Amino acid sequence: MPANDLGRQWRDLRGALTAAFEDVGESGWYVLGREVSTFEEKLARMWGVGHAVGVASGLDALEISLRLFGCQAGDKVLTTPVSAFATTLAILKIGAVPVFVDCDPSGLISLDACEALLERASDIRYFVPVHLYGHSLDLERLAVLRDRFGLRIVEDCAQSIGANWRSENSLMRTGTVGQIAATSFYPTKNLGAFGDGGAILTSDAELAQRARQFRDYGQSSKYRHELIGYNSRLDELQAALLGRVLLPEVEGWIEKRRSIARRYLAALKHPGIVPVGADIVADGDTPGSESSWHLFPVAVSQERKAAFLNYLKEHWITPGEHYPIAIPDQPAMERVAYEEHGCSSARLLCASEVSLPIQPYITEEEVQHVIDVCNHWRG
Repeated sequence: MPANDLGRQWRDLRGALTAAFEDVGESGWYVLGREVSTFEEKLARMWGVGHAVGVASGLDALEISLRLFGCQAGDKVLTTPVSAFATTLAILKIGAVPVFVDCDPSGLISLDACEALLERASDIRYFVPVHLYGHSLDLERLAVLRDRFGLRIVEDCAQSIGANWRSENSLMRTGTVGQIAATSFYPTKNLGAFGDGGAILTSDAELAQRARQFRDYGQSSKYRHELIGYNSRLDELQAALLGRVLLPEVEGWIEKRRSIARRYLAALKHPGIVPVGADIVADGDTPGSESSWHLFPVAVSQERKAAFLNYLKEHWITPGEHYPIAIPDQPAMERVAYEEHGCSSARLLCASEVSLPIQPYITEEEVQHVIDVCNHWRG
């Protein structure tokens, strides 16, 4: 059982996807045309923001977003030590300095630790928090930190499309507290393209307009270059596949992921296999994260992790590891400047995390197989 069976998705949606491909081919327009603008409008509407700007990748979405704020070489950017490396790479490509703060037991950056650091470090103006695994950070708390410390926030929503934070009084969607959000359409994401892609999301019309310039060589109009920009454009074909076929499915897919997650949470009984983030999941009227469950992470003992991974593979289950090495410990970080403020919980999580299969094309029987195999582990 693969962690992501994109072949099942293709077989389900082949007709609609093929029709979209043919329409783009017949149009003769392949870059920054009607398909991109239509998809951007649909994505912004679904997300509840004013504007979406399609770019070539999630990495570009993060880097361009930071540049929109004026972030430059030497500036400090608060962020998490547990994420895909792209989160940090976007900071490093600018020449800025990542400032790593530890995560909490859910794998999300600790907002308590962030607040403590910000109280004594007045030179941190930028923040890239990650809604890891599809879990939402406490968005009310994030908004308080934004306002109290004057932070310019790029929410990394590559794993959290459709995720919300439920408070006692409101429901807030990830990507709506920061002035800008960035997301990815890498094929394995909850909304994944047939290749790479990403988007910048904001309700600030001026930021959106500048993002459109940045992605297209810095042009304000044809052959007039106002900025030192990028060639980072979501192409017409990916926009057509996403906007016409995949985006209409994503809410249903997320509900399927939530259904699988509920089964795992209710039925996994092995004391040595602990779901990561279960403590922050909203339950009925209880405040918390309404996760989009991009991943279903569990923690096992460091000493038994390799054995557990092998055990799952022996039973035809393909597990994942997200992420086995904390970002400050990556070899590439030996050659760059960064700050680290206590990352012991992050390293423990990296050493113990295993991702169980969770995707919308898993069958009920396959979900039960994962549960049975986990519960019978002798680790």
